[in-house]
Amino acid sequence: MTPADDTSQMFNDESQKLENLISAADSKTDLNIPTIVETYYQIMNVSSMVTMLKEQAESKPESLSNKIQVIEKLISEQFNSNVHPKIMKKLSTSIQETTKKLQSENSGEKSKEDIESEAKLFEELRQKMSTREFVEQYDKGLSHD
Repeated sequence: MTPADDTSQMFNDESQKLENLISAADSKTDLNIPTIVETYYQIMNVSSMVTMLKEQAESKPESLSNKIQVIEKLISEQFNSNVHPKIMKKLSTSIQETTKKLQSENSGEKSKEDIESEAKLFEELRQKMSTREFVEQYDKGLSHD
């Protein structure tokens, strides 16, 4: 295999992984935090590969050029326009719900179980807020393109 073949194969593998993640994110109503983070990292990874491949001076095989166009369209039309806004909305709603739960907790005497449950909710809220911050950074990048 030539280096060009290796690059093309790697791009195809990473693109397939991205297609699977976008499809899963689009079809699921409740994505967990690790899946959301993995999806955004894969978007950034494949987008970087696209940029690199487009800048290469050597002529690319037509099949690779076609695959690049397909992936750019997938990211632009399906992920950026459809899946990304859903994820943003879901994270915001989930953060609001968790915050309300925490605020409604009785502030009186608490059992050890109540304290542990509340601590888990705070950790869940922290993870969701951190993920929302990460997703918002991606969103800011979209508005600067």
